[in-house]
Amino acid sequence: MVALGGAALLLSGAVDWRLGGAFFALFALSLFLEKRSWQISEKVGLILILLALPIFYLDWQRQWTAQATADERLAGVAALTHLLLFLSAIKLLQRKQDRDWVFLYLISFFEILLAAGLMTSPSFLVLLVGYVLVALMAAVCFEIRRAERNAQLDATTFLQRKRKSAAGRCGLSEWRLLAVVVALGFFIFGLGLPIFLLIPRMGSGAFAHAGEGVAGFVGFSEGIRLGEIGRLQQSNRIVMRVRIEGDDRMMRLRWRGAALDRFDGRSWARSSPRARLVPKGEHDLFQLGTIDSLHRLTTQTVFLEPIDTPVLFVAPRVVAVQGALPFVRLDAEGNLSTLPHPFERITYRVYSEIESDEPWGFGTERLGEIRYSIADARYLQLPSAIDPRIEQLAQDVIRQARAHTLYEAARAIENYLQTSYGYSLEMKASGEDPLADFLFRVREGHCEYFSSAMAIMLRTQGIAARVVNGFKMGEYNEAADVHIVRQRDAHSWVEVYSPAAGRWLSFDPTPFVPFQDGPPSDGLSAKLRKYAEALELFWLQYVVSYDRQEQRQLARAIGDELRAQQASFMSWADDALRRAQRGWQTGGEAAKRAATIIAVICLIAFVIYRTRNRWMAFWMKHRRARRTETVAFYERMVEILARGGWHRAPDQTPAEFAAATGLAEVAQVTEAYHRVRFGAQDLTTAEIVQIEACLRRLEDVARERLA
Repeated sequence: MVALGGAALLLSGAVDWRLGGAFFALFALSLFLEKRSWQISEKVGLILILLALPIFYLDWQRQWTAQATADERLAGVAALTHLLLFLSAIKLLQRKQDRDWVFLYLISFFEILLAAGLMTSPSFLVLLVGYVLVALMAAVCFEIRRAERNAQLDATTFLQRKRKSAAGRCGLSEWRLLAVVVALGFFIFGLGLPIFLLIPRMGSGAFAHAGEGVAGFVGFSEGIRLGEIGRLQQSNRIVMRVRIEGDDRMMRLRWRGAALDRFDGRSWARSSPRARLVPKGEHDLFQLGTIDSLHRLTTQTVFLEPIDTPVLFVAPRVVAVQGALPFVRLDAEGNLSTLPHPFERITYRVYSEIESDEPWGFGTERLGEIRYSIADARYLQLPSAIDPRIEQLAQDVIRQARAHTLYEAARAIENYLQTSYGYSLEMKASGEDPLADFLFRVREGHCEYFSSAMAIMLRTQGIAARVVNGFKMGEYNEAADVHIVRQRDAHSWVEVYSPAAGRWLSFDPTPFVPFQDGPPSDGLSAKLRKYAEALELFWLQYVVSYDRQEQRQLARAIGDELRAQQASFMSWADDALRRAQRGWQTGGEAAKRAATIIAVICLIAFVIYRTRNRWMAFWMKHRRARRTETVAFYERMVEILARGGWHRAPDQTPAEFAAATGLAEVAQVTEAYHRVRFGAQDLTTAEIVQIEACLRRLEDVARERLA
């Protein structure tokens, strides 16, 4: 139990490998020192435990100072982990009484409990099952040893039959103990599973690993600095998993995070961070708008990892968000956010109206005739020192494409950047104006250079545009039916506003890179990785993030499956009945006779089944009566011998009494009595005749002795 508790803390990331190695070294030393004189005394152990309390406080202060920018819970978790390992080590090295073993059992339980809050991997299930089995075995063995130590020697111990060997007895007992423990383990999990499914979790997730840090845990920032996303795209860490319902799962979507409207030449930011709360309706639904076309509605379920931003990622254009979220905020740029969750995963559902590639009625305004409101003027803002060549380049691109409307101009600039520039993760653009350096010298870059270039080029032509920071669709895992979005999928694109249509439309000027991290692998390792990710998603969905919404979905799925099975059974029963009726009508007399015989056999079997208890009771009563009659011969013999002067003392066994009389007939009757009374054997007819003859001879002997 103690070993599994320490292993759980080590695998959860609560302790590093050096501290974990030191603990297991002390654990191995304690096994060697057990029952030896080198163990520390109970008094010394108590002193060390009392000293651990101020050490725990100092450790908490040190952890809090070292992680001043993190949440206070991280410091408390780290200090509590150190305290538990310290107390375990002291108790392991100490001479132990029963209470010390119980103390170790409790410490191991709290270690598993703490690891449950730190681990969100399916490997915790393996640890938990192993811990339950060894805990049951430890509890049973502890009680056996305690009872054995306290039990008094039974006066009838010498009557117990001895085993052939002590080794065989131990082996049999251990296997029986293991079987009992495994059965109890299945029983406990069998009882716990319905309770687990019926009672949803109160929280949304668990602590993030302390070793993984908090700041920068996921590659996303609410602002964009040129060159920043290129560094984030070199990480393979999972950001979220998205399941898309229906046939829309193969569409090319983007997960919108934060839209930014102000550019200073190097970075993008929001000029108006104020937001409003979205009213929460029934079933945890936050409605943001209405839908124009049902056939473009798509549903996404997002399993978002712990992240250092409150942003909710959605596919544009979002209509509603549903989930066990405390609140949802909507700002002027259409960005959605909720309570920060740097230590826990959250799950929510998104309903979006997917944008059309050729939107009808968007961007029909002719260039030079576009009119924006005062509130939309911030989407035309330009840096104070902008290279004039950028405006000239935009004019040349639009003129060469013969674009006359807002939409045509946006498509022309998007196509120009996609086809005339190269994609690279290296940060090559530099100088005072990195955007101009990218456009006119380097001509290579990653997504934020392309999106910034398109937005600024459009703004120089009087077209409102903003940059959006988010993620690409990610890799599809068919085993889990989800898209795995990693940090390398961080992306930036452009949204353009049409005052005539009154809405925004997305454009992506970044050149398409089919295999940014190399071609996908179809080997065995890739398939195993996908199945491992599917298992992890199942664990996250139905264990870590299991809530009322998942509870309703599971109940609905079980109900649908039961109804489908019921309909299938009823259909099969109807077909079988129709076939039987046709066979009865066309089968002739032979089929009728066979059916009659089967019906009679079934009736007889039913009668026997219904009266089985009465027959069993009658047979047992007859057997007990016969057994009583067969054992009564011994009492008759005792009475005969008493008349002859042989009286059996209360403390005499039947064998001792037979030896005291010295009569062969008494020994023969006593041997038969032992077989009947203690061997559960019945006498044959010949044996009954012999016993009757012995009793008659004993009657003669008793009369002769009295005479």
